[in-house]
Amino acid sequence: MSDSESFIDEVTEELRRDRLFSLMRRYGWIPLVIILALVGGAAWFEWQRSSARAEAEARGDAVLAALEAEEGEARLSALEGLEADGEFAAVLDLLKAAEAQSADDPKGAAETLLGVANDASLPQPWRDLAGLKAVMLGAEAVEPDTRKDLLDRIAASASPMARMAREQQVYLLIETGDREGALAAAQALVEEDGLSRGLQERLLQVIVALGGKPEEG
Repeated sequence: MSDSESFIDEVTEELRRDRLFSLMRRYGWIPLVIILALVGGAAWFEWQRSSARAEAEARGDAVLAALEAEEGEARLSALEGLEADGEFAAVLDLLKAAEAQSADDPKGAAETLLGVANDASLPQPWRDLAGLKAVMLGAEAVEPDTRKDLLDRIAASASPMARMAREQQVYLLIETGDREGALAAAQALVEEDGLSRGLQERLLQVIVALGGKPEEG
């Protein structure tokens, strides 16, 4: 290799090194920021999880404190004073409805429960539970057509409460005078596999009361 070629190589290497240092000066902070972001992100998620846990505990304590009041009106007032949104608001509404029902205010309980049942922003299990509880308040609190609509929706779904809704459909048919329809619905439901013993016994009693003859197992 000639001296000129060696000199060119040295200059090229020096230029390459200078360029690298220049790039490091301009962009060398990027790896540092990435590292800090990863560490900070992990810390933020841990803080968020801890904050969520603390918030849930505080909410639970507030609910327990509200329910410890001796008077029903005081419990209801305390529950209404709690700030809530989303699923926690649904839980509070279910508790408020229970307090209203205990205070012989079925219409007030129904209004609260129907608000939850018709809230499309809530997960379906909360809506189904509220709907069933509203239906079970009876005709004095909820109109038959409204109860039928709620039961039809739940019974036709894959909800764990679908069979409970179908049982309530039997009772609603009896209430509205359709004894034949109630008998057929009860017989169809009692023949399904996997029924709980309690549900099966209730259905058999209904079938007998309606003049049907339960199949012998």
